[in-house]
Amino acid sequence: MKKLPLHTKILTGMVMGLALGLIAIQFEGLSSFTLDYIKPFGTIFIRALKMVAVPLVLASLIIGVANIGDISKLSRMGGKTLAIFIITTIISITIGLSLVAVIKPGHKLPEDTRQKLMTLYDANAESKINVATEVKTRGPLQPLVDMVPDNIFLASTQNSRMLQVVFFALLVGIALLQTPKEKGATVLLFFNGLNEVIIKIVQYIMMIAPYGVFALIASLIIEISGDNPDKAWELLYALLWYAITVILGLFIMMSVIYPILIKYFSGIKYMDFFKGIRPAMLLGFSTSSSTATLPVTMERVEKHLGVSEEVSSFVLPLGATINMNGTSLYQGVSAIFIAQAMGLALPLSSQLMIVLTATLAAIGTAGVPGAGLVMLVIVLEAVGIPAAGIALIMAPERILDMIRTMVNITGDASVSVVVASTEGELDVEFAKKHADE
Repeated sequence: MKKLPLHTKILTGMVMGLALGLIAIQFEGLSSFTLDYIKPFGTIFIRALKMVAVPLVLASLIIGVANIGDISKLSRMGGKTLAIFIITTIISITIGLSLVAVIKPGHKLPEDTRQKLMTLYDANAESKINVATEVKTRGPLQPLVDMVPDNIFLASTQNSRMLQVVFFALLVGIALLQTPKEKGATVLLFFNGLNEVIIKIVQYIMMIAPYGVFALIASLIIEISGDNPDKAWELLYALLWYAITVILGLFIMMSVIYPILIKYFSGIKYMDFFKGIRPAMLLGFSTSSSTATLPVTMERVEKHLGVSEEVSSFVLPLGATINMNGTSLYQGVSAIFIAQAMGLALPLSSQLMIVLTATLAAIGTAGVPGAGLVMLVIVLEAVGIPAAGIALIMAPERILDMIRTMVNITGDASVSVVVASTEGELDVEFAKKHADE
């Protein structure tokens, strides 16, 4: 009997989890059992992925930079990577703004539904506003300050400080480039060994991925429904047009923009690319965390798409930290949707400000669940939209977070393929043979 591939197992786990969740919300006892005895396995799975995220980013980035060989190549590869990140982010926001202007989902929200949602999610919205207010009042250069860790050991204990770990890893990698080989060899050997050990641990974790995804999806359905099984469906239906607008924009990124990048900048067929990255996409969908999914994304890109370790170790950790195409598109759509629902007209200058603010917010958004919602508040206030309006979009937020995380991961993988191709570090024939494994 042929062994089932990983993506099939993960997809099966998602479907079974969805089925259990829908059944469980009809029976209080089964709901409690699922939350008490099944959800913990999903939590353990996410924790295990987060456990290896920081050491993987640290080791892989140091190795990736040190193996580049010279500063000129580093600056060239880094310039390409950042340029593609910024361009795709601007494209994604523009797509979102265009769709929301045509579909006008905010005009389809009934007044009674708006009041109900504002009341239902007011407390949750307030907490996000408080966090965003703190971020907003720290000064224009505070993000630069936050990028530099005052204690790398403390920073490495929190996935939300991943940008600080990336900064430190880049510094160490550059320093190794300029250190005599005989003196830096021991340090490089250590991080190479650490990287191999972490990758092996990732393989162990992925053995339980289908079960973890099953537990996550089942518990998510129950938590969305709460005490009223009909609540989730009523709220999701009320915001259907908003969700459709976001999903349509994300679909365009996945089916148009990324295929264009892959087609014109590499020799890999997009279907081969899709097959190769599929397990990481499904995992990102279930975890809503590009950071937690990073170990799997790196493994798929290297072992199934033919991208060299040198490129993947540099591009992917950086992408998981600053490249959030799905998140930036969602922020653009959400801002206009809230303005439409509140009867606010936004001039072109305000929409251009959304593009700029959402681009910068995407760079500073941590790759963890819910981080995009906090940054959305800053985008809203930048153009004068009441931040309390995020209460309008809280109902479908978790599901949309799952989808846009999948897009974020696909975008990172696409950029790694493009950069590898332009650097002569892509094995197209290898991808053709191993993409579907």
